[in-house]
Parts: sequence; structure tokens; C-alpha cells
Amino acid sequence: MALPSEAQVLEALSRIQDPDLHRDIVSLGMIKDLRIGPDGVVAFTFELTTPACPVRDQFQTQARELVGALPGVKDVQLRMTSNVRPAFMQRGDGEGNGRLIPGVKQTIAVASGKGGVGKSTIAVNLAAGLAQTGAKVGLLDADIYGPSLPRMLGTAAQPKVVEDRLIPIEAHGLKLMSIGLLAGADKAMVWRGPLVGKAVEQFLADVTWGELDYLVVDLPPGTGDASLTLAQRISLSGVVIVATPQDVALDIAVKALQMFRTVNVTPLGLVENMSWYICPDCGHESHPFTHGSGEKTAERLGVPFLGAVPLEEAIREDADRGAPIVVTRPDSPGAKALRQIAEKVAAQSSIRSFRQLPVINVR
Repeated sequence: MALPSEAQVLEALSRIQDPDLHRDIVSLGMIKDLRIGPDGVVAFTFELTTPACPVRDQFQTQARELVGALPGVKDVQLRMTSNVRPAFMQRGDGEGNGRLIPGVKQTIAVASGKGGVGKSTIAVNLAAGLAQTGAKVGLLDADIYGPSLPRMLGTAAQPKVVEDRLIPIEAHGLKLMSIGLLAGADKAMVWRGPLVGKAVEQFLADVTWGELDYLVVDLPPGTGDASLTLAQRISLSGVVIVATPQDVALDIAVKALQMFRTVNVTPLGLVENMSWYICPDCGHESHPFTHGSGEKTAERLGVPFLGAVPLEEAIREDADRGAPIVVTRPDSPGAKALRQIAEKVAAQSSIRSFRQLPVINVR
């Protein structure tokens, strides 16, 4: 029986559509190193846009079935890999958002309009969730006045300085940098606004982050100097907005989202934290801050709704103990919700990176 041609194999694989990018995997350049052996063995590499791809297993099954069904194919040898694409620059004028951090492919800010909504908890678990997929992830604590990430990651180690550059601390598979590691967790930061912006700029420019797929940046609440400095100094992949379900909290979150839009930073989506509570005794689900408002707000603003996170005691307990719940209790409702949010954030970042990618003609 005759063997299939390379064009026939690619034609079969082009029936697989990426659900986020709405294009077939062949035109997106995801199929690499295609080889058709004389013994009927077809081998190729399937390169995903992110290791956090939620449809990885589905892609693998579809690819095996489609290629395996071609006449003459005896076996399919498929290798699944990933390659996070760098974020495209938002402006080409050489100013503001046109700068990149060396070695960092995607920079994702986590912001909120007000304090007390669990933004830092979301940022830590988002970063840890991405790292669990095999991605190389860094975490920058840009909340100068209230740095809490060292406590949440259980470290007080002092960063080393090599050739006048800071080396991040490693904790739970993440590279971490925080003013809390330099000044001490108990020291109050009494800085005027311009100094806050300068500190954030130094964390971006004077830290050796190395090769990272994602750098997650935990911003201070509100729309002050730290947020503006970040938006103006580097090419952000986008921003994740965290809010709780109450109308008052969402109204303020909307203002933060609109601020980022005015400085040309793409909102990757909205997270509703403390969305519901399940009684540990009777199992009843209640919604102390109302429910569903975040999804409705995201729809109204035309941004993705990234998911809802429960008001779960274990999330707080593990943060106080210095570990993300996605690491310590991966099967808990909170951990599952947070991992799904990490996958959706990675997908939105990929969409932005591929938006201007030319179609590959394989025929």
C-alpha cells in the first residue's frame, strides 16, 4: 500500500482547530519535524502555544486518530511540546510599551481597583498554576507599600547581587522578587508616589530574571504610580483584574480596567474572587457577597470572564503557612478553580501573541 504524502498528512491535521485562536493547527505552525518512514510510521512534533493548554489531551487524541486513519499509516509517533510566543509590542514608536524585559516572553499584571479582594492570593496561585504545567515562571511583588508575597511563598531569603544586578529567590518553582525581601517584612514603606514608580522600574531593569515564559506582576491596589510605570515601561501581555462580587467592588474594578485600556494595555479578563462558600458541616453553598456579578460585568465590558474562586478557608490557611493551595491541596475546589484560571490566562496571552501571525500555506 502506498504511503501518504507530507501534504496529505498536513491536510488531515489541518482539520484540528484551536478553540481559542480559531485557526487550524497547521496554519498556526504547530506541526514540526514531520517524517514519513518507509515502514509506514509517521512521526511529528505538536508544538502547543503554552504548556498550560487545557485541550492538550484532546489535541493529542485527534492528531493520532486523523493521521492513523490515512491509508498506509502503520503507527503514529507524536511528541507534544510547547513554545510560549513573546508578546507583540503594543506600539512601534520606541516609547512606552515598546520595551521588553530580556529573556521574558510574557509579562502579565494582576491588578484590582481596591484592596482586600485577594489580588495577591490570585497572583501567587496563578503563577504557581502556570509553573505546574512546566512553564518557567517569575513573580514580581510590585506592591511596594504592602509586600505580602514572601509570606505567601514562605521565604525571607535575601536576594544575592551579581554584577550589580539582583538575583531572584526561588520558592515553590517560582522566581520571586519583592521589596519585602530587601527591606524586611515588618518595615513600613513610607514613599511618595514618584519613588514607588522608580522602585518598580528598578525591579524591571536591575533584576536578572533569566529565561521565563511568564512573569506575573502583583500590582498594588488602585491606579497609582506602580501601575502606570509598569504600563509605560514594558510591553505587557495584558492585565488580569481581580474583584469580589459586590457591586461596589466591581464598580472600582471597572475603573482600574478602563485605566489600563487608556494606556493601551489589553485586559486579559476578570476574576471573581470569594464567589461562594460551602459549609464544611452541611455542604450548603451560599453566596455572601452575591454571585454572578463578575461574569455579567465582564460581558458588559467585552472582556473574558476568567473564572470564579470560592471563599475557602484552606486558601487563607495555606497562604499564611507560606504555600499556594494549587501546590498543597491540588484537589480542593479552590485549587481546581485557580488552575482553570491559569489555563485561561495562558490562552488569552496566546491569542494576543498570535493575533498578527501570518497564515502558513501548506498546500
